[in-house]
Amino acid sequence: MTGGSTQAAELLSVLALEEREPDLFVGKTPETTMQRIFGGQVAGQALMAAASTLPEGRDVHSLHSYFLRPGDPNEEIRYAVERMRDGRTFSTRRVVAWQRRGEKDVAIFALTADASTGEEPYAEHALPMPDVPAPETLPTFLELLANRADGGRVARSIGMAVEQRMLEHPFDRPPKTYPDTKSWTWMKVAGELPGDQAVHAAALTFASDLSLLGAGTARMGGGWGRTAGSSLDHAVWFHQPVRADEWFLYETDSPAASHGRALCFGQIWAADGTHVATVTQQGLIRPLPR
Repeated sequence: MTGGSTQAAELLSVLALEEREPDLFVGKTPETTMQRIFGGQVAGQALMAAASTLPEGRDVHSLHSYFLRPGDPNEEIRYAVERMRDGRTFSTRRVVAWQRRGEKDVAIFALTADASTGEEPYAEHALPMPDVPAPETLPTFLELLANRADGGRVARSIGMAVEQRMLEHPFDRPPKTYPDTKSWTWMKVAGELPGDQAVHAAALTFASDLSLLGAGTARMGGGWGRTAGSSLDHAVWFHQPVRADEWFLYETDSPAASHGRALCFGQIWAADGTHVATVTQQGLIRPLPR
């Protein structure tokens, strides 16, 4: 494999969990120089653990999660699934991610996911996709990093398994002010994924954590490299089936921030204009020493 196929295979290896015993799964963390695990990885793996226990024909339509502690990339992550409900139409799963800290286990992440068989169309409406330039007309993320001394480190920290085409340069930008506070990024997994909808939902969850907190820093201006951020919670609602290995548009905005915590919203459309998901996150933003 080369190029995008290799990157897609790396993401698939992260999402492929080992079932160590019934309802207990172990996730792999790729080698990294970072001191903590990327939050999207833990959320994506937890969603895969939940989906692995669902009855056939039921797809996850929402998840709500909390990041409890930083994940240690040198320790395995164990995902314990609790089957909270299996009704006639809906299923609910609770997943807690555990890691070893010295002589004891600690919870680093908790997720609740709801799944269903779907309903006959009745209440149907969606947001229209904004009119923005096509991804092929925009520079790649690596091209934006080309003139930065820390470009390689930033690229590794962001995760190159997901291609990104941004409508704005992420560095040295003025603060966004109301009403022009939104940002847009085209994304897709670099390579082809299998058809399993659970994999695409987990990959989309992984990608949705890449830039959402940036909506909060965009209100401050300056761009990446001037602040440190960490996700506190993360929620995704899946409105329609999605293919994460095809271009999708990610619109982000931050309506409020206080006490160092920024609330961020995201809307996701497939390239054909289908509104496929809504995302919310609250994150902590702190200044970095100059």
